[in-house]
Amino acid sequence: MASERHTQAEARIRAAMEQLLGGDIPEGLRCDIKSLSILSRVPRATLYRTYPHLKQEFEQRLGRVRETGGEPDPRVQIDRLTEDVARLRGRIARMSQELSEAEDFRTTALSRLAAQHEEIVSLRRELSDTTARGLRMVPPR
Repeated sequence: MASERHTQAEARIRAAMEQLLGGDIPEGLRCDIKSLSILSRVPRATLYRTYPHLKQEFEQRLGRVRETGGEPDPRVQIDRLTEDVARLRGRIARMSQELSEAEDFRTTALSRLAAQHEEIVSLRRELSDTTARGLRMVPPR
C-alpha cells in the first residue's frame, strides 16, 4: 500500500515536472519547486525529504533549458520582451530627439552660411564697383 502511494506520488511529480517544463503553467504558478509540489499534490517538505532525486532532476532540467536560452514559463519571456520593447522605444525617442536637434542645427548652419555668402558677394560687388570707378585700393599694413 505504501509503495503504491509512493509510486503514484512519483508519477504525479514526474507528470507535473513535464507539464511545467513543457510551458503549460497554470495561472498563479511559476516554473519552480513550489509549483511542482502544488501541481503534483505532494507537500514540499515531502518532496525535499522523500523525492530529492526528482527535485534535483527538475532543477537540472530547468537549468539546461535556461542555459540554451529558453524559458519554460512564457510569462517570464513576455515580461522580458516587454522590458526590451520599452527600452527600445526609449532609445528610439532619444534618437528621434537627437535627429531633430541635428536637423535644426543643419538648418541654422545653412542659413548662416547663406547669409555669409550673400555678405561676401555684396562686399565683392562693392569692391568691384569701387575699383571700376578708378579708386585704388590701399594694401593692408
